Amino acid sequence: MDSSSSFKAIVTLAFLFVFMGSSSAQLSPTFYSYSCPDLFPTVKSVVQSAISNEARMGASLLRLFFHDCFVNGCDGSILLDDTSTFIGEKRAAPNFNSVRGFDVVDNIKSAVENVCPGVVSCADVLAIASRDSVVILGGPDWNVKLGRRDARTASQGAANSSIPPPTSNLTALVSSFNAVGLSTKDVVTLSGAHTIGQARCTSFRARIYNETNIDSSFAQTRRGNCPSTSGSGDNNLAPLDLQTPTAFDNNYYRDLVNQRGLLHSDQQLFNGGSTDSIVQTYSSSQSTFNFDFVAAMIKMGDISPLTGSNGEIRKNCRKIN
Repeated sequence: MDSSSSFKAIVTLAFLFVFMGSSSAQLSPTFYSYSCPDLFPTVKSVVQSAISNEARMGASLLRLFFHDCFVNGCDGSILLDDTSTFIGEKRAAPNFNSVRGFDVVDNIKSAVENVCPGVVSCADVLAIASRDSVVILGGPDWNVKLGRRDARTASQGAANSSIPPPTSNLTALVSSFNAVGLSTKDVVTLSGAHTIGQARCTSFRARIYNETNIDSSFAQTRRGNCPSTSGSGDNNLAPLDLQTPTAFDNNYYRDLVNQRGLLHSDQQLFNGGSTDSIVQTYSSSQSTFNFDFVAAMIKMGDISPLTGSNGEIRKNCRKIN
């Protein structure tokens, strides 16, 4: 081989290396097609069982995915337990006594490990479980992009600063979402996840007693299980969607139009500001909301994933290998 041919061969190999390296960093719905062909039915079976046992669990799994992705990307860090030498995200203010469903994630991971041990990350398990939860509760379906790996660390500080609290105004919400690459429209679309699930009295007490942009009869009803005194009934629950809290639909947006948003941050989306028109659109079109929600979920799932040789595939979602 002459020097010219050798040079061309080296350039070709270098190009292939770079191309393969970059493509390995891309998430794909077919990532486990060969390495774990039974992945999807395995995950869905456990999620279906969990939701059949408690409909609220679908919302809890979806929320886990949100709270994971907002803190240093979708890397399964929220699933790590604290140890004597490690403080994770579970006790951060937005998560403590709030996020739940870790036992269900454990069950899903165990089932997946039985069919393809050491192959599927906890981060991907959470992404699939979120999609399945939406579908099982009547929402849209989509192809989940996969190939994430699991973080070996977590950040309580980042969880405290990155996840917007229910007291956020619209500006703060938009800023939090923008910080992870999501748009103002994504704020409204992803908040639609509140069409399922419930909130604790501590999260909406100030709204139902102090705010004026709230339907009076709705406020009165909510006061029935959320006393004004702090410490009394703090953990009492109320649905985020007044009419159909266990069905993934667009009634959440209809509630906002009627000033029946449960959280301060909910009603901020329809309060005379820049997002009112989006809420109006979703309140009158379930199909538009479904279409946009799928796009926003895929976009959120793309936030800073660990791929290639970064991170690891945890055998137990609660601890590093």
